[in-house]
Amino acid sequence: MRLALLTPLLSVAALVLSGCGKKAASPAAASAAAQIQPVEVAPVVRRDLVETLSLVGSLAPNETAQIRAEIAGQVRAVLFEEGHPVVKDQVLLRIDDSELRAQLAQAEARFKLTELNLKRSEDLTQARSMSQAEADRTRSEFASAQAELQLLQVRLAKMEIKAPFAGIAGARTVSPGDYVTASTSITTIDDLSRLKVEFQVPERFVERVKPGSKFTLRAQTPSGDVRTEGEVYFSSSIIERASRSSQVKGWLGAEVPGLKPGMFANIDIVLQVRRGALTVPEGAILVKPGGTFVVAVRSRDGANVAEEVPVQLGLRERGLVEIQSLKEGSLADQQSVVASGVGALILYPGMKLEPRPLREEFRVGGGS
Repeated sequence: MRLALLTPLLSVAALVLSGCGKKAASPAAASAAAQIQPVEVAPVVRRDLVETLSLVGSLAPNETAQIRAEIAGQVRAVLFEEGHPVVKDQVLLRIDDSELRAQLAQAEARFKLTELNLKRSEDLTQARSMSQAEADRTRSEFASAQAELQLLQVRLAKMEIKAPFAGIAGARTVSPGDYVTASTSITTIDDLSRLKVEFQVPERFVERVKPGSKFTLRAQTPSGDVRTEGEVYFSSSIIERASRSSQVKGWLGAEVPGLKPGMFANIDIVLQVRRGALTVPEGAILVKPGGTFVVAVRSRDGANVAEEVPVQLGLRERGLVEIQSLKEGSLADQQSVVASGVGALILYPGMKLEPRPLREEFRVGGGS
């Protein structure tokens, strides 16, 4: 009898407890299903990306020359002013040439004599009054005297030291009365009509830097920071063993006040330009053990939900990164993606989202 009464009571108790459990779980499940995550979004934008390489270099003049004497002698006159412009073939310095002039006069007299002897020889040869051997010796003496005269004329011309090109004269190291030799540096001439920049490119980028490559130069001058464009005109064909880099030179495109040879400069050289690449802010990239993703905002059943889209990364430029979707057609221009906090927020596929514009301080590349 007791067993018969106990069984219905246990059944009723089990039903009551089961009902209570369902009522307790229902609000939590409903809350999870109704949860909406606020997120900051930005559109996928198709734009041109430029890959650049930042290097350092030094400015140099178009041409520079150390002026030296070819023939040793005593300085007779200095005919240029330090720091002043000079023109091509302007006489900069004269060396005492009195001894050479005396030798030249002697050579001229000898040349005239051999010239007269040659004329007599030709007349006598025609009259058959001179042997062929004697006539040949006369011609040889004439040619020797002529060569000696020309040599002395060349040496005499070198006693005047001239500017090899137009430019600015540097500091001089000699004065009248000094004795100069071929190893004496008299001054420097710098052609500042056009500046160039010299820099070293690491070996792994050498093949991508060629004549015609564009670069931007930045330098600090007494009047402030300056910026100008330039173009590579020379790339060395060898790699230097010590630095594992190659020498590159480039012309500056315009004259910039304040820039001088020897100044330090920062160079941003263009390696490649990627046209029409899909880009997102760097903060939109989600890295997981399974790969790299962006979280796209999709419209589904009247709500905005999250969808993880696997992507491959490309070029980076000023807070932007190029992406290529690994699922064909899953990303397009102007598709909204979560652009901030993807690694910190709780996001999962199908989660409802509340999209908000990306804050102004996080916007790059004109994105909105």
